[in-house]
Amino acid sequence: MRRTTKTVLAAALLCGGLVPAAGASTLKIQLRADIRSINPGVNRDANTDGVVVQMVEGLVAYGEDALPKPLLAEKVDISPDGKTYTFTLRQGVKFHNGAALTSADVLWSWKRYMDPKTDWRCLSEFDGRGQVKVEKISAPDDKTVVFDLDKPSALFLAALARTDCAMTGILHKDSLKADGSFDKPIGTGPFKFAEWKRGEYIRLERFADYASLPGKIDGLTGAKKPLVDEVRFLVIPDNSTAKAALLKGDIDIVPDIANTDIAELKKNDKVKTSVVSSMGLVGLIIQTRDPLLQNVKLRQAMAAAIDSKELVGAVTDGIGSPNNSIVPALSAYYGPVQKQGWKYDPAAAKKLLSEAGYKGEKIVMLANKRYPESFDAAVVAQQMLQAVGFNIEIEVLEWATQLDRYSKGNYTIQAFPYSGRMDPALSYESMTGPKDKQPRKLWDNPEVQALLDKSMVVNDKAERQKIFDELHKRFINDVPMVMLYNGIVGGAISSKTKGYVSTLSSLPRAWEVSTGQ
Repeated sequence: MRRTTKTVLAAALLCGGLVPAAGASTLKIQLRADIRSINPGVNRDANTDGVVVQMVEGLVAYGEDALPKPLLAEKVDISPDGKTYTFTLRQGVKFHNGAALTSADVLWSWKRYMDPKTDWRCLSEFDGRGQVKVEKISAPDDKTVVFDLDKPSALFLAALARTDCAMTGILHKDSLKADGSFDKPIGTGPFKFAEWKRGEYIRLERFADYASLPGKIDGLTGAKKPLVDEVRFLVIPDNSTAKAALLKGDIDIVPDIANTDIAELKKNDKVKTSVVSSMGLVGLIIQTRDPLLQNVKLRQAMAAAIDSKELVGAVTDGIGSPNNSIVPALSAYYGPVQKQGWKYDPAAAKKLLSEAGYKGEKIVMLANKRYPESFDAAVVAQQMLQAVGFNIEIEVLEWATQLDRYSKGNYTIQAFPYSGRMDPALSYESMTGPKDKQPRKLWDNPEVQALLDKSMVVNDKAERQKIFDELHKRFINDVPMVMLYNGIVGGAISSKTKGYVSTLSSLPRAWEVSTGQ
């Protein structure tokens, strides 16, 4: 018999394997789909990452300001030439099997990740195919690990901390079976693996000997104490079903809900909501080689014609804030310069159109309905652009088709969402580069590319800030994209659940959360 979503939910909630011990506290979190594996950074997707980061930790992790900060490392020292990174490990950290963390575990984990047979997602980031090559890793003593790079890199720590790399999580060698195949993650995280019933749930247990950092929560680092005995990730694909289960009290957290649901749930005293800006980018991307839009005055006219505050308020149900910068608003590099965007000025837009010699030629804007806010942005932007004299027609495509057109550079304008990158250099890199070699790139400017390249090498934060400030000023003038706002992560939480907040990484966080049971 075919099982419905509600049937699966009921089974997950009621089956004997999920009944907690008397008096045990259990935190129940929705998963949109089953995870792909429990092997960190291998055969993964974002859904999988959200479970894995509860169990494993790396030397560094992203803080709330999107900067990589020490986690298993007590401190990180960088040599004057930027090519040697020395990590001093925290003392008192234990693996889930009780073994103490030492530098030998870091070396073993790194060797495994760098073996192509492991099929680690981020191998290419460190073997010379990406930004940097790790030429050597050594351990002078039990608490020190040294990485030697082939060249200076401002992105080495950022790459180590990536959640799609499982934070380059340090594992104990007992994570493997006797034949060398992967068994389960024996990490240092606040929760340890207990059970996975495919298609229904993943169950984690509190790690009683977890060594939490002092202080407050700071993204994926900082305080990470496990406050419940058990975490159950329940596979509930349908958000309406998940919302109903939340209101009924059958689950505690829906990590990612639609903007319209946030507005509705804010009025319900049975739940709380937590909304944060993400690192994603939403805007109108422009083909600057188009016969019409290669004229910078037309692109500047588009930017002047759009009332970002009104558009963002309309498409996010009033919970989003405009941001015209490629640097996300939560980034530590988002400063006074990045806050200076385009001025909404319809009269100036009409003047620029006239100076550009625009005669009402039709401009097609591609959009899709897989990402509703992006589609809504296209509709509102169309109205604003038409109000100043643009002739804009929206063509709705399947997401896969639109993505293919984007990759080939085959479009005039698109309403387009970019997934989040934690470092501003990577946000700019996603859209900057030579179109002849990479047609998907928006901004083909050698001077801009030189600045971007420099930002990927320089480690000094003040110097990097100057580079990002200059890139922003050029971006506002050149308008290869009308950047509108950062993505939004909205979670819904039962009123009895304490301590949960949505995160900029969009991943759920089970530590420092209690259920009130």
